[in-house]
Amino acid sequence: MGSSRMPVSLRSTLSTSKAGPKGNYLYIGADLLRNLVFVFFLIRWTRKAALQLKGRGLFGTVAEAYISIRKTLYGMFLRSPGVRNKVQAQVAETLAKLEGKLVPKGPGISRYLTLPKEGWTETQVRGELEKLGEMEHTRWEDGLVSGAVYHGGDGLIKLQADAFQKFSVSNPIHPDVFPGVRKMEAEIVAMVLSMFNAPAGAAGVTTSGGTESILMACLSARQKAYRERGVTEPEMIIPETAHAAFRKAGSYFSIKVHLVACPAPSYQVHIPSVSRLISSNTILLVGSAPNFPHGIIDNIPSLSRLALRKKRSLPLHVDCCLGSFLVPFLSRAGFPTVPFDFTVKGVTSISCDTHKYGFAPKGNSTCLYRTQALRTYQYFISPDWSGGVYASPSIAGSRPGALIASCWTSLMSQGESGYIDSCHKIVGAAKKIETAIRENPSLRDDLSVMGKPLVSVVAFTSKTLNIYDIADAMTGKGWHLNALQSPPAIHVAVTLPIVAAVDRLIGDIVATVEEEKEKERVRIVEGKGAKGGAKGDTAALYGVAGSLPNKSVVVQLAGGFLDTLYKA
Repeated sequence: MGSSRMPVSLRSTLSTSKAGPKGNYLYIGADLLRNLVFVFFLIRWTRKAALQLKGRGLFGTVAEAYISIRKTLYGMFLRSPGVRNKVQAQVAETLAKLEGKLVPKGPGISRYLTLPKEGWTETQVRGELEKLGEMEHTRWEDGLVSGAVYHGGDGLIKLQADAFQKFSVSNPIHPDVFPGVRKMEAEIVAMVLSMFNAPAGAAGVTTSGGTESILMACLSARQKAYRERGVTEPEMIIPETAHAAFRKAGSYFSIKVHLVACPAPSYQVHIPSVSRLISSNTILLVGSAPNFPHGIIDNIPSLSRLALRKKRSLPLHVDCCLGSFLVPFLSRAGFPTVPFDFTVKGVTSISCDTHKYGFAPKGNSTCLYRTQALRTYQYFISPDWSGGVYASPSIAGSRPGALIASCWTSLMSQGESGYIDSCHKIVGAAKKIETAIRENPSLRDDLSVMGKPLVSVVAFTSKTLNIYDIADAMTGKGWHLNALQSPPAIHVAVTLPIVAAVDRLIGDIVATVEEEKEKERVRIVEGKGAKGGAKGDTAALYGVAGSLPNKSVVVQLAGGFLDTLYKA
């Protein structure tokens, strides 16, 4: 018996004929749209692959893929049931120890978790403030802390306190109510622009600190690229040693961050790698003067040439937050320097912290631009808000005018001569530390200075000893130095308090190295091998962090640390 089913060719013909021309056109249109979408994604991902190969090369691309796969697989391993519980238990134990150190408890510790029923008397408040100020801490007053406290002297602090008190209720958001604050803020920007040899027409803003200054420079570059070139997938190219605030800007503002190696022996950003990474999506190049980890000034003139190479030149930001009021005065203080400021043609913006070596109170920085047009890209203006026209120059709305007054007071009190003198003392002390490590017979065979630092930071590492053991041993002697990673190292950021204690610092480094060498000799005699695993707190964090391909555990620890800061 024959089949009653209609032949496929006939069904197709009848279906088409019944649908008519309109249905046929819809079918063709849908098919065409599907093909266009496919071609669009094919072109897009082909372009991405081409840019990746251009920027990182074949071997670099394979290496990045390997690192990514290894990171993913290790993350899966850490999340497996048997491992996850052990990891979480260790994280909890570590955070409990951290809380025990940071959050004091027990007899004699008062905790205030609600408002007092009745306001305290002035005597009560002053008494409690005195107790809080005397809590056990690393003695920055004795010059035992690297960086952190940029002290300009007791006399300056008293003068700053007077300025703060006089303008304690002021707010620059109301310039008509506080005209003096507006004037001081404008003058701070003008003075710092002058220090960095800004051209006519340059502009700037004050900010709450170096991080905000860097965020504003990145935002300005992103907005400029979007409005002038239509860039919707912005990318910036930074040295791997650039401040973490650039990575924060990338996270906040959806800017892809390309990290470029800073190889030994110079530890400057590798210029050919920067060049290869530049594409139509690039919105910003970055250099440091100097960088935080190693105190090295990047090759700013070479970065400038790259920035100016395109028809529409790229913005080039120089981070001088740490160099601040030292790098502009190096030559006048008798030290070698290199080009880094607005005299380098391609430099379009600079961040400079007035609260570091400008000795202003914490909460003060500046972001400087070659032109006023660049500054306007960081503005926020809302013309149709029901509360009125709203405009702010940076992230904050209301700002503490008292800090601006204290900053202005610091700059006017110190003057050029004061900053040249402090540069001479601070950089001179850094040179003394560097020379001791390079030339002292007790140090030169075990420690090595990283690169050629020109300013206030001296970073050193070791091939014979565990550098984190040295860091922990120095902590045991009362010092608070900065531990670094990738590669493991220690740095000292010299401040005025350290200047007075520099001989003690060098002596303690010598003694510590001798002690660690003796421990290594004992290990060898006992047959345990040389350069044993470090056991201190520094090694617990950085030793583990450096060995893990997936940093999720470190992220948990860091997040737990931040949580601990808010435990009353």
